[in-house]
Amino acid sequence: MSSSPSPSPADPFDEDFGDLTPAVQALAASLAATAAARDRAGGTALAERQLLRQSGLLTLAIPSAFGGQQAAWPLIFRILRRLAQADSSLAHLFGFQHLQVASVLLFGSQEQQARYLGQAVEHRWFWGNAVNARDTRLTATRTPQGLEIDGIKGFCSGASDSDVLNVSVTLGPEPTDRVFAVVPTSRAGIRVHDDWDNMGQRQTDSGSVSFERVQIAHDEVLGPPGVASSPRATLRNLIGQIVLTEIYLGNALGALREAIGYLRTQTQPWPMAGVTRSEDDRMLQLRAGEMWSSLRAATALSNLANERFQQAWERGNELTAGERAALAVEVASARTQAGRVALQVTSQIFELVGARGTAARHGFDRYWRNVRVHTLHDPLDYRHQSIGAWLLAGEAPNPYGYG
Repeated sequence: MSSSPSPSPADPFDEDFGDLTPAVQALAASLAATAAARDRAGGTALAERQLLRQSGLLTLAIPSAFGGQQAAWPLIFRILRRLAQADSSLAHLFGFQHLQVASVLLFGSQEQQARYLGQAVEHRWFWGNAVNARDTRLTATRTPQGLEIDGIKGFCSGASDSDVLNVSVTLGPEPTDRVFAVVPTSRAGIRVHDDWDNMGQRQTDSGSVSFERVQIAHDEVLGPPGVASSPRATLRNLIGQIVLTEIYLGNALGALREAIGYLRTQTQPWPMAGVTRSEDDRMLQLRAGEMWSSLRAATALSNLANERFQQAWERGNELTAGERAALAVEVASARTQAGRVALQVTSQIFELVGARGTAARHGFDRYWRNVRVHTLHDPLDYRHQSIGAWLLAGEAPNPYGYG
């Protein structure tokens, strides 16, 4: 009696994005095809940025009233995670695009929201940012027309090839003194520098932008309500944290996915394993199972935090400071877990691919380099400490800092 072969299991990495699934998977496939080579080259990924523009996915967070798709944040974050599996740098730009859109929604007046977000849809704007709060080299002088800004900002992800910049500058010592403005990247006095040369996130264009007597009109400064107007307004910082979390997870998932594919087709089994195929090696199965379990747990924690974020977003101006603090701890917990797991997984995949898999042409090291760079954005130890301060002393995370 012959037995029928066991059915092949579904790809555990596959994910459903509803009606957006074809667009997301097609974009991810296009980015993945050249990701390793472009990581080695660095520079601005002009063709791939154009693919993002053409995908229709840059308007997901924009309300339908302004022509956008008004997608829920958990869906946006899952798409970000999927793109990060394929190309962490372009996923970073995708995530920061929605962060700038959120800035307009949270800080801008109704007129500014309609103007900037409507134009973003109509003209397929790519947003860059110059908002690094820790970089205080940018100064502003009040003028009858608005502001004149001078100086430089670093870590300006996406500034190259952007249509508009989201720029922040501090006018005084209080959180309420920090303002955001939307400025065309082509404005006189703005110069985007090609000086990003870090070991990871090689095509995020996260270098510096200089400003020389750049004029900003009153109605280009976002508000009211403004940056520090309510607990809801401070949700912007949490979106930034979630973007990092999903980049960690995407890198780890992409690394494991690619390592498994390489193992099945390229890796020779160890003689001591007593098998003819590497995928039947019990030790490699053990290692892959450990990594997968850790990733599933981190992903589940992130999904939960993202759902809680959506609930907070829908609360609008009814969101309280206490609810915001509890959400910040959820987001921080997901981020620290994802960071630690991603660093582990992206280094351990080499145990699956073996020595030949370390050849530069495969680019497997890029996943670890990407995570290593991003986890230094603000140290995970300080994130853990802020969680402990909330647990032990009831101290809420600083809503105007990184959390």
